[in-house]
Amino acid sequence: MLVNLEQILKIAEARKIAVGSFNTPNLESIQAVIGAAEELDVPVIIMHAEVHETLSPIHVIGKVMLQCARDSKVPVCVHLDHGESLSYLNKALELGFTSVMYDGSALPYEENVANTSIAAAMAHKLGASIEAEIGTLGKRELGYSPSKTGEDDPKQVYTDPEDACRFVRETGIDALACSFGTAHGLYLTKPKLDMQVLDEVKKRVHVPLVMHGGSGVSEEDYRTVIKKGIRKINYYTYMAKAGGQKIEKQFHMNAQEIRQGNKEYIMYYALVAKNEQQPVYYHDIVKWGMEAMKKNVLDALKIFSDLK
Repeated sequence: MLVNLEQILKIAEARKIAVGSFNTPNLESIQAVIGAAEELDVPVIIMHAEVHETLSPIHVIGKVMLQCARDSKVPVCVHLDHGESLSYLNKALELGFTSVMYDGSALPYEENVANTSIAAAMAHKLGASIEAEIGTLGKRELGYSPSKTGEDDPKQVYTDPEDACRFVRETGIDALACSFGTAHGLYLTKPKLDMQVLDEVKKRVHVPLVMHGGSGVSEEDYRTVIKKGIRKINYYTYMAKAGGQKIEKQFHMNAQEIRQGNKEYIMYYALVAKNEQQPVYYHDIVKWGMEAMKKNVLDALKIFSDLK
């Protein structure tokens, strides 16, 4: 069931939960995310990020995302994540994306407002929703490399609550991503969330709030920010990591079984002994990765939706 962001966030507000929003740069991740959501009977958001254009062009993966959303048994929003240009937002909207995010957070305030207002008009004209950001999360969002020392990213700028209030009023956006201590990519140290910033933004802003950099946050912090009004949590890095780790582990297990004398593997290995290695088929890799990603998504969605 294809819905827009405003509709899916109304469900989240009514249930006092957060909707999980997952980057899906390939078919396997789309199937993992929607499959997990259907299993739990919860709404979900699948996203394409502009930075993933080289992995999966939007004109290819976008069509797949939209069809899978239409066929789903649960509400699914198809969202553009971190669109950095109005022309790229227009591509997503023309394809049929039901939500877009314009990210002008690195721009001067007035320029961010101007561009976001144009983006909002573009989206609303087509019945789509719009999310925007004020404050920056650093690291991968703006192309920074994680610090090898594990120190806080000095580029991160927390959202100013007063600016957030003005920004929402002046742009007409449907959801606001705010920065209060999370970051994109892998955490090298435990994230320190500034709940006071979140509280002050919530007091002044009357649209749903979004948390980016959601992977790696503790269950306790997830539950706290949801109680404080976060209604959308962006999540990708640890899902992708789970898929990669499962594949790596599977390769190691196969090698171990051969060395330990597993009969099935020995018979198969004999057929390819000339190559001195056991062949690995791509369809098996896809299956391993998809199963691991789905499990990771299930665990996240249970927390976001307050399920046991």
